[in-house]
Amino acid sequence: METQYLPASGLLGSAWLLVVIPLLGAAVLLLGGRRLDKIGHLIGCATILLDFVLAVALVAALAGQPDGEKAVTDTLFSFIPVGELQVDIGLLLDPLSAVFILLITGVGALIHIYSVGYMGHDPDRRRFFAYMNLFVAAMLLLVLGNGYVVLYIGWEGVGLASYLLIAFWYRRPAAATAAKKAFIMNRVGDVGLIIAVFIMFATLGSTSFADVFAGASGLAAGTVTALGLLLLLGACGKSGQVPLQAWLPDAMEGPTPVSALIHAATMVTAGVYLIARSAPLFDLSETARTVVTIVGLVTLLYGAIVGCAYDDIKKVLAYSTVSQIGYMFLAVGLGPAGYAVAILHLLTHGFFKAGLFLGAGSVMHGMNDEVDMRKFGGLGSKMRITYITFALGYLALIGFPFLSGYYSKDLIIEVAFDSGGALGWILGGGAMLAAGLTAFYMTRLMVMTFFGRPRWDKDAHPHESPAVMTVPMIILSLGSVFAGFILVNVFPLGAWLEPVFGPEPEADHVVAPIVVSILTTVVVALGVAAAWFFVARREVPIRPPVNVSPVIKAARANLYGDAFNESVFMRPGQWLTRAMVYVDNRGVDGAVNGLAAGLGGTSGRLRRTQTGFVRSYALSMLGGALVVTMAFLAVRFV
Repeated sequence: METQYLPASGLLGSAWLLVVIPLLGAAVLLLGGRRLDKIGHLIGCATILLDFVLAVALVAALAGQPDGEKAVTDTLFSFIPVGELQVDIGLLLDPLSAVFILLITGVGALIHIYSVGYMGHDPDRRRFFAYMNLFVAAMLLLVLGNGYVVLYIGWEGVGLASYLLIAFWYRRPAAATAAKKAFIMNRVGDVGLIIAVFIMFATLGSTSFADVFAGASGLAAGTVTALGLLLLLGACGKSGQVPLQAWLPDAMEGPTPVSALIHAATMVTAGVYLIARSAPLFDLSETARTVVTIVGLVTLLYGAIVGCAYDDIKKVLAYSTVSQIGYMFLAVGLGPAGYAVAILHLLTHGFFKAGLFLGAGSVMHGMNDEVDMRKFGGLGSKMRITYITFALGYLALIGFPFLSGYYSKDLIIEVAFDSGGALGWILGGGAMLAAGLTAFYMTRLMVMTFFGRPRWDKDAHPHESPAVMTVPMIILSLGSVFAGFILVNVFPLGAWLEPVFGPEPEADHVVAPIVVSILTTVVVALGVAAAWFFVARREVPIRPPVNVSPVIKAARANLYGDAFNESVFMRPGQWLTRAMVYVDNRGVDGAVNGLAAGLGGTSGRLRRTQTGFVRSYALSMLGGALVVTMAFLAVRFV
């Protein structure tokens, strides 16, 4: 389906304010200095709330547009007018970007409000809200850009802001290291995206979505596949997918609201957005789409397995995010049947995962910033609101019937089976297995945190968080319960996204949907039962057991993902660097220094012949004359 891009007018022409408002807020907070410390959090929250109101108005105006006119562009200015390279800064508001601006500003506003309480005692709270505003502005530019260059500018802005937020407590070595790790691993993925942009200009002469998608069908199959794989590399970096997943769990060193904003609703979904936005390219390459599905399947199983072995409450949720984004990658890799389903899961995940992260932050707030679940227990009776809202998010995540995750995750599993062939059974079976593992590790988290006897340290005095923190948690829990039903039955997301992805194809069900739903529910129930049997019915030791199976050891070591990266990339890189330094010092510098030393020594020796005595010079002249005379005589007689 070819999209018609129309020029923006009226209210739809004010989409640029979505980016400018939080960007201006960040500038004011950063440049205002300490004089704004007392009101910095109010400015930060006000900008995002204003952005959310504007986003709602823009989406309502877009919804009121006639069919066929739901994609409007607004060219702001010429960015690169150099010869044949003409790049304009412009925005695109269509049903896909509309979904994202509502998610970013809506969930972002709730997280900003929550942060007022969570960061209340931090002396650098104003700087924190400035970075949060900067992140939201960059994310909005990313999803509103009308071409790959504008998207890339937002992409890099998101990377910068995430670095600043993860390293917010930079005096902690772990936070500084995690921020550098995130930045570097993201840069690896960014290389793929920027090379893809270069190829687009070299082959199509443009980087705008309209021109690239219109001309993609004329490209060679190998070129389209290369573009798809390079875009996938960029997406893996931002979304924490294998093989660039290692940064995301370490990023939990940042403040918990950062985890909720970056790792639940916004930054990690950027890769999903990139692939969904590039659907016309991926539709032309079966190879690229297959690789996307494989990456998604491997990642969702990886995150689910590792999440079963961790005791850090935030890292369990982080690996859960890795796994759930894997579900989204699996769906978008399945093509037209999966695009809308992936965005549906992205939205429902934004609600329940943001709520879970905020709930984890509330637990930490009441437990002296403790994150080890082995030192929790029995918090359900001490933190009732946190417990109830967290429980609703937990049920939505594991796919409890008729909560948000049930609608979206079951659809992904169904579409995976429907892809057909042996690969379809592998994708569907793997996704169903991951659902059971998700139920296991999340039930384990719930039991270790909220049930059983207290295992607190003596100085811990658990208490409920203030209203400024609990109200956003309550609102997100309502989304965890109702968002899936609303987006499927009340305001069907598939119909809304039809102008972008085209009509959903008729499903040729390999397994009946009701059978998929029942089987998935049974697998989830088995995961819950297993966690209850192995955790709830036994005493939870304060220290993790040492004598465990090789599988648990591997899971505790991230399935040796970090060890692999260190062995294959970091260590050889260090050795290569040291070798190059040695060659530079001994070879290049040695040759230069040796030549300089030789010239210096020779000149020093020659300088000794310049004594200043006339007799020495006369003797030299006599000797020279004798040598010349003898040379002439030798030549003559020869």
